[in-house]
Amino acid sequence: MTRTESSISDPKSSRPAVVFHTGNITKTYRMGEVQVRALRGIDLELYEGEFVVLLGPSGSGKSTLLNILGGLDVPSSGTVRYQDQDLSSFNESVLTRYRREHVGFVFQFYNLIPSLTARENVALVTEISRTPLAPEEALKLVDLGDRMDHFPAQLSGGEQQRVAIARAIAKRPRVLLCDEPTGALDIKTGIVVLEALAKVNRELGTTTVVITHNVAIAAIADRVIHLSDGKIASVEVNTRKKSPSELVW
Repeated sequence: MTRTESSISDPKSSRPAVVFHTGNITKTYRMGEVQVRALRGIDLELYEGEFVVLLGPSGSGKSTLLNILGGLDVPSSGTVRYQDQDLSSFNESVLTRYRREHVGFVFQFYNLIPSLTARENVALVTEISRTPLAPEEALKLVDLGDRMDHFPAQLSGGEQQRVAIARAIAKRPRVLLCDEPTGALDIKTGIVVLEALAKVNRELGTTTVVITHNVAIAAIADRVIHLSDGKIASVEVNTRKKSPSELVW
């Protein structure tokens, strides 16, 4: 069951701290003489420890918004605040440090190094992090404790994606941003990956944002933000979150 935010009585009274606040952000890309307006005034708050799904068709602005939150891109106008810092004022070196210390990314394709084991792929991140999880701990968190010394070619697609999740969370990010993490997977394997993301969110308290065009996945989120044509069309709150194993695709 879902309900729109406007139907909730005093919704801010029980909410945790704001992690992100965007103020009227826009993003325009220039392709030759053509301007493409990817975002058209996004006002949004994301809260500590919540699981959010950004839902919408291709071209709705989901990935552009995620990239701006993650410091991979900057808005054309408007402000993006992370905690008490204005991301939109950061230079590239500060954005690099922000990405390294605060944000974990999971993409549709796993980008694992073929010549390294699962443990070694995760260790690449822990070697440059301040207070990392041990690679073994991160892999156990996504239920790959028995596959640590396997190479990517020896792992299924779902297992490789879970290694990518372990790599992303090993630096203990405050935020985990996932762009179509189940897009290349079959239904059964996708559910296993979503279970890993839900477990990370639950046990580490990491603010988790998942992009998808799959309506069914929205049921596992605390909030569902619908995007259309670069705008937020609606925001819904799940009064009862489903577990990934309950999903019917």
